[in-house]
Amino acid sequence: MTETLHIAGGGMAGAEAAWQAAEAGIDVVIHEMRPHVGTFAHRTGDLAEMVCSNSFRSDDDEQNAVGLLHWEMRAAGGLILAAAEANRLPAGGALAVDREPFARMVTERLRAHPRVRIATGELTALPDSGRWIIATGPLTSPALAESIRSVTGQDQLAFFDAIAPIVHADTIDMTVAWRQSRYDKGDTEDERTAYINCPMDRAQYDAFVDALLAADRAAFRPGEADTPYFDGCLPIEVMAERGRETLRFGPMKPVGLTNPHRPERPWAVVQLRRDNALGTLYNIVGFQTKMRHADQVRVFRMIPGLQEAAFARLGGIHRNTFINAPRLLDGQLRLKARPHIRFAGQITGVEGYVESAAMGLVAGRMAAAEIRGRTLPPPPPETAMGALVAHITGGADARTFQPMNVNFGLFPPVEAKGGRRGRRDRYRAYTDRAKAAFAAWLAAQGRAAA
Repeated sequence: MTETLHIAGGGMAGAEAAWQAAEAGIDVVIHEMRPHVGTFAHRTGDLAEMVCSNSFRSDDDEQNAVGLLHWEMRAAGGLILAAAEANRLPAGGALAVDREPFARMVTERLRAHPRVRIATGELTALPDSGRWIIATGPLTSPALAESIRSVTGQDQLAFFDAIAPIVHADTIDMTVAWRQSRYDKGDTEDERTAYINCPMDRAQYDAFVDALLAADRAAFRPGEADTPYFDGCLPIEVMAERGRETLRFGPMKPVGLTNPHRPERPWAVVQLRRDNALGTLYNIVGFQTKMRHADQVRVFRMIPGLQEAAFARLGGIHRNTFINAPRLLDGQLRLKARPHIRFAGQITGVEGYVESAAMGLVAGRMAAAEIRGRTLPPPPPETAMGALVAHITGGADARTFQPMNVNFGLFPPVEAKGGRRGRRDRYRAYTDRAKAAFAAWLAAQGRAAA
């Protein structure tokens, strides 16, 4: 009889870790504190609930590192990617999902698995024995966070993450706005029109930036004021503070879009992405914010096409916690101070739904192998998963460690075939090499790529 694997946290990483271990024949208990102990961001007790964006970002597995990570997770039989595919929404070249059916499917698949049990209740301290994966994510409870600090001797590190507003689609003025994905990405017309675009001329843009800079912001909680933001989730008003043109070269860039209402190119464009299967809700892409709710309504209604917008949810900023993984974890994602405990997901310092789930996938497989008396090496560093593992377990400088999305800068350098050095050739060389290496890693485990 084999040991049971215990997983604290039923988010993206915990759910994927449980699935991988159970599929390997290991009994798993998922310890999830919701719904008995809630958070300010979650609304249900479902596993893998999405609380920020509904996008898994680019699905291009030849030119994009996160798209390559999608490919690897599919090849490994990942539950999170399977559920995302089953609940996919039109989003051009991105993989966006209908968040509530997605979470329900993940929950139902795990509840139905004969080797998985879900126990509700809060874990308040790191366990002294047993096999554990801590995948409590960015909203780790204060009690468990304090236990982690006590065991590791390290101060808790933190950054701010953000929630973008969601707008009711029928309140968007489509005589001003139009449907189009940037560069018309997508295989179908539905995908190519998955975004709604709101154009601004220069005067409108300048007035909007002025309003962002003058808006009242919600106060920080005690101890939060000196915590740095993660650059991938900067509040819209913080981006504006970095320069008046910052937004035009960020979430409001006007390139790759053609306004059918007016021939001239807009000075800036605000994009909204479909947020549910019915197409009744759209989130404002990149518009996470610390503004107070009343100012959000006032300022965002300055956007052409959103003058009468009704908001299903307003934006917000919350504190995320993560450990100094390069200092605290070994190459098996185990806590050096307590090797019977692994960490996985966003708490390790990866950023993003897909990256978190991928670290859960690796941790689940490593734990299953260890329970069976074997050591599973991490994926090769040439792969997307391996590059992330290498980064958080020693590749990053522990003195300046901050959360990181997957990107080709984490991969060992590669030469494009024939010596060509164009970006497309180089990225294709990265992805070709990664797919071969990942397939070999799976084959060494006796599992062919799905």
